Amino acid sequence: MNRDAALTTFRLEPGVSIAQAQPWHHQPVTLDSPAVAVMTDLTQVKAATVHPSISLGQAEQMMIYQGVRMLFVVTDMPSIEGLITATDLRGDHPMRLVHERGARYDELCVADVMTALTMLDAIDFDDLRTASVGNMIATLKRFGRDHLLVVQRAEVATPRRVRGVISRAQIERQLGQPVAVTPIATSFSEIERALV
Repeated sequence: MNRDAALTTFRLEPGVSIAQAQPWHHQPVTLDSPAVAVMTDLTQVKAATVHPSISLGQAEQMMIYQGVRMLFVVTDMPSIEGLITATDLRGDHPMRLVHERGARYDELCVADVMTALTMLDAIDFDDLRTASVGNMIATLKRFGRDHLLVVQRAEVATPRRVRGVISRAQIERQLGQPVAVTPIATSFSEIERALV
């Protein structure tokens, strides 16, 4: 075809719809399936992010709109400051802050309740590639977390980076059964919050 030639166009008829993205996690898995089958690969799926100054209500709306239960907290892409989950938005922590500060819920922002980067649990991508779904469930249970970050090692041209996310909810969808995870406090501040 001549590069200067225009393509033929046509008029659309009523009933034409928009193509819908298909979730790439459509395959059922077993406990023995490779762990990479349940990882949300951030090289394939855009990370859902939120600014730390956004209100909790806006963050919740972003989660609903994007169909996720976790957002990466980012001020300057691609550097991560932490993450916020649906549990963080409606858990005890925001209500405790409302009481302590004498504030309203809608005055709280993501920075008030997010989990800082230094408090996040992560696993190495190379370890994940040799693990099973059963290993991921055991890891989530051991640390009492609904999410684990998968980190790729730094290379000559690329710094260390979060490559993916393991989500309890995603595993449940693909496994077809619930996965019970009991939250475990991993710091003095989490223990203190649990006792108050």
